Amino acid sequence: MQISLPCAVFAQGPSELCLKGGTNAEMAPQIDYTMKVFKPIVERFGVQFDCDLRMRGYYPKGGGEVVLKVNPVKELSPINMTERGNITKIYGRAFVAGVLPFKLAKDMSTAAVRTIRKEIKDLYINIQSLQEKDKACGNGNGIIIIAESSTGCIFAGSSLGKKGVYADKVGIEAAEMLLRNIRHNGCVDEFLQDQLIIFMALANGTSRMRTGPVTLHTQTAIHVAEQLTNAKFVIRKAEDEHGNNDTYIIECQGVGATNPSL
Repeated sequence: MQISLPCAVFAQGPSELCLKGGTNAEMAPQIDYTMKVFKPIVERFGVQFDCDLRMRGYYPKGGGEVVLKVNPVKELSPINMTERGNITKIYGRAFVAGVLPFKLAKDMSTAAVRTIRKEIKDLYINIQSLQEKDKACGNGNGIIIIAESSTGCIFAGSSLGKKGVYADKVGIEAAEMLLRNIRHNGCVDEFLQDQLIIFMALANGTSRMRTGPVTLHTQTAIHVAEQLTNAKFVIRKAEDEHGNNDTYIIECQGVGATNPSL
């Protein structure tokens, strides 16, 4: 999806793609992350798309299905995400699918809430426990936890169950991932960084985003984007009032790509 989207927004007309495979798998963003974190942020560039989850698919069977509908745009607008604000909302979903017992979802949710409560005590944390037997191909369990800030920043932590791994450990892993991405006082988490690079490169104007430690994926995405588009990126240390030394500003002067069909 992330590969096709930058192409589809500059297409001659609307595009519809049927994507099949694993929707909740290791080494890739879960579909929940794409819909709840990536989508609302990338739409700030002016990207217009709908994502219809028809069927979830889990490793090793796959079998998931997502329909992506994309409207073309004339050009992309730059974004400025440099003020994190305060965390105002934390919510999520812990799920089981197939023959796995519902108790796993409850255990993941309970462990995640308990872990977050150690650092964030003044917010209600709403992590739903769900059984998705009729909406999935294969067996699987996992959790995604999302945090939103007062300035519209969105962060997430997630984890998937594995054979031999207790459910509470899955919940703790997701919670610790979320907390790690909140602590650095950036405006995007470590997984969104690299996914926004190509849109910054194509936008008409200067984009800025405040991040935590710059990931290797982001460094690679910047290198490739500069080679493909001639956009110029600058990474610099950000001034942080909380004394955080791992906060950076990624700035890009986009090339102002335009759609000749519109």
